[in-house]
Amino acid sequence: MTIQPTGAEQAAPVTADLAGQGAVTVVIPTYNESANVRELLRRIADAVPARIPCEVVFVDDSTDDTPAVIADAAQDCAFPVSVIHRDTPEGGLGGAVVAGLKAAASEWVVVMDADLQHPPALVPDLVAIGEKEDAGLVVASRYLPGGSRAGLAGGYRVAVSRGATWLAKALFPRALRGISDPMSGFFAIRRDAVTTGALKPLGYKILLELAVRCRPRRVAEVPFVFQDRFAGASKSTAKEGLRFLRHLVELRTASPLARMAAFGLIGLTGFVPNLAALYVLTGAGLHYLPAEIVANQFGVAWNFLLIEVLLFRDRRHHRHRADRIGRFALLANADLVLRIPLIALFVGQLHLAVLPATALALLTTFVLRFAGTEALVYLPRKGRTGTGPTAASRTGRNVR
Repeated sequence: MTIQPTGAEQAAPVTADLAGQGAVTVVIPTYNESANVRELLRRIADAVPARIPCEVVFVDDSTDDTPAVIADAAQDCAFPVSVIHRDTPEGGLGGAVVAGLKAAASEWVVVMDADLQHPPALVPDLVAIGEKEDAGLVVASRYLPGGSRAGLAGGYRVAVSRGATWLAKALFPRALRGISDPMSGFFAIRRDAVTTGALKPLGYKILLELAVRCRPRRVAEVPFVFQDRFAGASKSTAKEGLRFLRHLVELRTASPLARMAAFGLIGLTGFVPNLAALYVLTGAGLHYLPAEIVANQFGVAWNFLLIEVLLFRDRRHHRHRADRIGRFALLANADLVLRIPLIALFVGQLHLAVLPATALALLTTFVLRFAGTEALVYLPRKGRTGTGPTAASRTGRNVR
């Protein structure tokens, strides 16, 4: 994505040598943050340009007058200020950051929030530490000595932040080694450490996405005190929390083996609705054989819902929902039909006892069902590009 100057703004002077070593692009995602913009730019102006060349790129998903306020406030800035307004906030805050990374012109990109809970005075220090330690990623951490989460209001938000940090580090011990605060939204990253094509942002924890998918060669940290919000209300909601959990699952199941393991775990949970339905149906007087067939459909439906949400969310657009449901149900029920002949084959031809033959048949049908689900339900149909719905148009303009 590029930022296009428009009209008389094309003649605006560019005072920063953004190609020079240590130059920084400050990427700020905004959503209805008009009350914070002027103070934010003032503090950036006080702290950054005197120490390092800089530009500021706002990526805006607002429904209020935030873009107009940015344009007006930028007239008083002695450094380039740009705004990219997205009509559709694809990928949420994380998607906004990726758009900013693509638009950045500097060697270093600092990502920070617009609410002033991230102190702009720390921007030059993040870059300086990165240069000094030859790091690809520098994280501003609330959990180092000298850092604090003081501005994180309420015991509930503190507990959620701590729990999310623990869960992320437990799931990705190697990728997050050396990062004490993977939930931080304040960090600096070298532009050449980012492979934007590999990113699939979902929600607001973009640092986790960058650390896991891009694996910067070296990570450094600096402490920071999380400030009180300057104006407005927090955008953190229960819905964002659910998106974060879904994002964790997507990151963890990116490899085929991990996806297969998750597929198996989801299949195990399907026994619960299956057995519950079987209990109800047989209790109502239905013969156990038709009851088994009907009850199995409850497990199939449960499994389908979970893999749709947790494993293959990004592939659902390849086929219509009814097509996916039909194919998945066919594969799941074929498992029952195939298993008995396999058991007979293993017992009769391989001379296995019934129990190991049954276990081997279960494993075989499981692998076949997983492979069939990926290939027949969630891979693009032949002749389709698999790009999904057309992305919403995004416009950019240089406002200084």
